[in-house]
Amino acid sequence: MTTTPNKPAAIPFTISRVFNAPRELVWQAWTERDRLAQWFGPKGATITSAKLDFRPGGTYLYCMKMPDGKEMWGKFVYRQITPPERLEWVNSFSDAAGGTTRHPMAPQWPLELLSIATFEDHGDKTKLTINWSPLNATAEEITLFNSMQSSMQGGWTGTFERLEAYLISAKA
Repeated sequence: MTTTPNKPAAIPFTISRVFNAPRELVWQAWTERDRLAQWFGPKGATITSAKLDFRPGGTYLYCMKMPDGKEMWGKFVYRQITPPERLEWVNSFSDAAGGTTRHPMAPQWPLELLSIATFEDHGDKTKLTINWSPLNATAEEITLFNSMQSSMQGGWTGTFERLEAYLISAKA
């Protein structure tokens, strides 16, 4: 954590879960467009558009339709891909053309987040850990990010529940 006299330290957000699925299947759920579109996002959201260019420098551009009918675009810009152990990407909201935009409901949210997912064998299961940190954020963005840790915990818990349900169906 780096601080300056007028800038608070970002508190990285970390969440882990052990999934009852082999690492290769969990990896595929994160790295294949059709699989990712089936589970990614908060409860009640559906992916209505998804384009994946899975390579360092490539993007995952998606549109999520929320339960209230609103649409939100987002993107991943992949930095590092180490199959089947680690994914690193810059996460942001976007427009339909893939341009980086502000969070539609929280304009002080960090414009970009460095996201790292690690996949570890855990017997015949897989431990997935997600780390999020603001990237090039202002003091105001860092303060908001730090204050939203419990909300992120709830959001990712729901997303992990969707992933677990997908993995069960994919194994069947």
